[in-house]
Amino acid sequence: MDNVGIVFDDLEAAIEFFTALGLELEGKGTIEADWADRIVAIEGQRVDVAMMRTPDGHGKVELMQYLTPKAVGGNPNAPVNTRGYLRVMFAVDDIDDTVARVQALGATLVGELAQIGDDWRMCYVRGPEGVMVGLAQQLNR
Repeated sequence: MDNVGIVFDDLEAAIEFFTALGLELEGKGTIEADWADRIVAIEGQRVDVAMMRTPDGHGKVELMQYLTPKAVGGNPNAPVNTRGYLRVMFAVDDIDDTVARVQALGATLVGELAQIGDDWRMCYVRGPEGVMVGLAQQLNR
């Protein structure tokens, strides 16, 4: 897998949120090209894009803000059993610290932070525009 793409109305808030999760901004720019129109089947698109890289360098999240045409649809408060893309999960070293950092930016817990046996602590949070992100801390590594 190369990356997961997520569309936002506020790209800067999304960058700030994913940075607080521990991802690094790899690059940022605007895409406005015939080849891009053909790939996504939207003629005349203009999209601001930020590529975020996980700390281990193995994963990327592509954050997008459509300038032309504006983003459409979506239900940011959809429940966990909704069809289609819903969340991406990140492994974290300190889940309490990570939750505190994103809550300082306005993120909220979806349910609760739970411990699964002696091996894992997990939770889901909602960040900018309702995007759902899972967090998992492996214990006893």
